[in-house]
Amino acid sequence: MMHRAISVQAPGSVVMIRPHHFAVNAQTAADNAFQADRPADAAAAHAEISVAAELLRARGVRVHLFEDETRDTPDSVFPNNWFSTHAGGHVAIYPMKPENRRAERRRDVIEMLKRDYRVQDIIDYSGLEADGLFLEGTGAMVLDHIDRVAYAVESHRTSPIALERFCTHFNYEPMAFAAADAGGVPVYHTNVLMCVGTGFALIGSDMICDPARRAEVTQRLELAGRDVIALNEAQIAAFAGNAIELQGAMGRLLALSTTALDALDDDQKARIEQTAALVPLDIPTIEMAGGSVRCTIAGIHLSPRPQS
Repeated sequence: MMHRAISVQAPGSVVMIRPHHFAVNAQTAADNAFQADRPADAAAAHAEISVAAELLRARGVRVHLFEDETRDTPDSVFPNNWFSTHAGGHVAIYPMKPENRRAERRRDVIEMLKRDYRVQDIIDYSGLEADGLFLEGTGAMVLDHIDRVAYAVESHRTSPIALERFCTHFNYEPMAFAAADAGGVPVYHTNVLMCVGTGFALIGSDMICDPARRAEVTQRLELAGRDVIALNEAQIAAFAGNAIELQGAMGRLLALSTTALDALDDDQKARIEQTAALVPLDIPTIEMAGGSVRCTIAGIHLSPRPQS
């Protein structure tokens, strides 16, 4: 079923970064249980992003693809952690916990946004790093742009002070909760645990530690009109929660990895396909760094300027 209606939840334009020297980041290994402990093939990662960007373009998504030729930013392929964009012309820049990730912030990306889209203001939270306060963008938060809720797993990468400040500036209600795997290892980023689309939400709800809070989160998603699709821990480990809804030429689509798609059962796929087409992107090398498709895509929720 194709849904052509424009949704503020599903951006039609995105930023992606193509890495030339991709590597698994040693500075993030301590609290990212999704990360591999072996070297990655940089050429394979470069090819995976190239193909993924073209597949999205073929579906009608406008992809702004930037190159990263530096060797000191191993996680640059995940731009959603350092900036986000919001309806009304607002841009946020975020404080990041790993020191080598701070160099991922790029002036050329911001200048492109100002040139091609209507940007009214830029709120830069990166100065909070000096105070040890971190909020790693739409990795730390999963934003419901329709119901104005910022879902956030409590972690070293999500300061409650920074979260409150963001929510006050951008008019979101914070909804924070603790989440961990069966071994008690905390979830490091919210966007590996859940994905909020226009008509559905994917969530590893059993990993939310407090049963009462688990019920509150599920109920809030249902009250906002979402079909809440529960993911088990194995599916979360396969990045089934790390997906993003986008607007394509033929309707809304859910971009996710082939790893994630293979982990979903037929009923879950059918429920997603009620409102969004499934578009798998094959990025196994990128996933070695502990993130998947959602992490590689920074959605642009800004009004485009007329193209010449």
